[in-house]
Amino acid sequence: MSKNLRWIGFVFVILYFLSSPCGVFAIDDFRQAFPIVEPDPGHTKLRLSSEGLEAIRRITNPIAAVAVIGPYRSGKSFTLNQLLSLSCYEGFGVGHMRDTKTKGIWVWGTPVEMDINGVKTSVFYLDTEGFESVGKSNVYDDRIFALATVLSSVLIYNLPETIREADISRLSFAVELAEEFYGRVEGQDVAFEPAKLLWLIQRDFLQGKSVKEMVDEALRHVPNANGDKNIDQVNQIRDSLAIMGDNSTAFSLPQPHLQRTKLCDLKDEELDQSYVRKREQLKEVVKSVIRPKIVQGKSLNGKEFVAFLEKILEALNKGEIPSTGSLVEIFNKKILEKCLKIYEDSMTKVTLPISEESLQSIHEASRTESLKSFDEQHFGRHHAKKSVEALDEDIAKMFKNFVMANQYQSSKLCEELYTLCEDKMDQLQVLRLPSMAKFNAGFLQCNQSFEKVCVGPSKTTYEQRMVKMMEKSKSLFIKEYNHKLFNWLVAFSLVMVIVGRFVIKFILLEIGAWILFIFLETYTRMFWSPESLYYNPVWHGIVATWETLVYSPILDLDRWAIQIGFMASILLIYWRCFRRRKHGSHSLLPLYANNSKVRDRSE
Repeated sequence: MSKNLRWIGFVFVILYFLSSPCGVFAIDDFRQAFPIVEPDPGHTKLRLSSEGLEAIRRITNPIAAVAVIGPYRSGKSFTLNQLLSLSCYEGFGVGHMRDTKTKGIWVWGTPVEMDINGVKTSVFYLDTEGFESVGKSNVYDDRIFALATVLSSVLIYNLPETIREADISRLSFAVELAEEFYGRVEGQDVAFEPAKLLWLIQRDFLQGKSVKEMVDEALRHVPNANGDKNIDQVNQIRDSLAIMGDNSTAFSLPQPHLQRTKLCDLKDEELDQSYVRKREQLKEVVKSVIRPKIVQGKSLNGKEFVAFLEKILEALNKGEIPSTGSLVEIFNKKILEKCLKIYEDSMTKVTLPISEESLQSIHEASRTESLKSFDEQHFGRHHAKKSVEALDEDIAKMFKNFVMANQYQSSKLCEELYTLCEDKMDQLQVLRLPSMAKFNAGFLQCNQSFEKVCVGPSKTTYEQRMVKMMEKSKSLFIKEYNHKLFNWLVAFSLVMVIVGRFVIKFILLEIGAWILFIFLETYTRMFWSPESLYYNPVWHGIVATWETLVYSPILDLDRWAIQIGFMASILLIYWRCFRRRKHGSHSLLPLYANNSKVRDRSE
């Protein structure tokens, strides 16, 4: 019984787990801090945390994010609680030990609803793990900083006392992002709008230089007479940050109380009133610069923001060191696919095969159109060159496929035409009535058809094969032509002798047939071989007459030989049997005399 109860309880827990959104237990109270990004076990890369993502994913309004970054133990979590008007026990966890309290990136689960330029916006506040804490690599800090820079609409750079050289160096990623993404042509959608950089200096005293003077001084060039590469690099960052001046502001906060370890237990009345006043001013400054997060020209709701976070995290974890290049590749990935599709669609419209020159011309036009489209849409300045090279490589690979397809289709088409011509030449070799005119007409028609229809890279090869095949066929036909014609004429003369003598008894027909037979037989014996006959003018006349009778554009005797022979036989039978019976022996033709009359005369 107890086992059954345990199984029922286990099944109930599983069903409850599966019914919870995103595969986790449903969160009833979002008025707390949740992790959205956590370190991996090696503390070098980042991974997503489902609890915090659920808190963000449920939001349907446009989202803005305020992130606080800075060294560990610099009061970032306390500052965020102050901005949210929360105590340490309600809001982000605040630690007083040497190790960092916050791991990864945390979000306050309940956004602050604001009306920004008439748009209802949900503002999330993000707490980040501090820099330079014990047991972490610099690469991990860079990933945290990079992710906060990309996600946030307002980036609060929380620094104690003053601005150090290392603090400026850490902004190198923000500078690279500015150079890659924020310098787009006006009127085009940016990959994501830059976060407003807020220098927040927390110090014990406010006398002396103003915070703006401190920032200006920190961003001033450092002399580098010895050519130190590190100083040159930091000076370049200073130059870029100075250019980004319109996108940054500075603010200072005095210390809220001398006893810092007791800050969480003190109420506003017990804090330094100058701090309270400045804190309220800071809230207004932050509110004034908050804008919805814009990615590729549109604001993001909760689900879109989470998808954006996943994409950025994938890019930052891609290499050993996070880089803007990996971000550029991620943002340009879909654009590359779209531009490659433009090239593919343009090339697919072409009906293969076509000539190599035409294919190359269409390729160049399609490639130019694709690269132009990428140039109008791509993200990044310097690192975009790699994306352009990648697109060009993909286009080159696709073009090779089209070249191979064109070669295959060209070979297939030309082979079909070659085979048809070869069959045609074979048919002309075995004509029932040999005709040079008909052979030449078929030869010309086949050659013209091949030249007109066969196109593409295989045309040259098949043209050479066609020339050899046609020359061979013509040579063979000419060789057999005279011999076949001679045999035909000999047989024809003998047939006409029989027809003239015994069938129609037409004397002139018989005489003409005997003359032709005698000429053919005696001439070849007088001049030793039939070949000598073929150069005789009389033979040429016979050939011309034969060609005129056998083939013309109007009548092809070879095609109609059987039908014509059949009709002639019918007419001959009719004339021999019926017409003579009807009209008697009277005829205009010189026919042989009747045998009975010959006997009467002899008698």
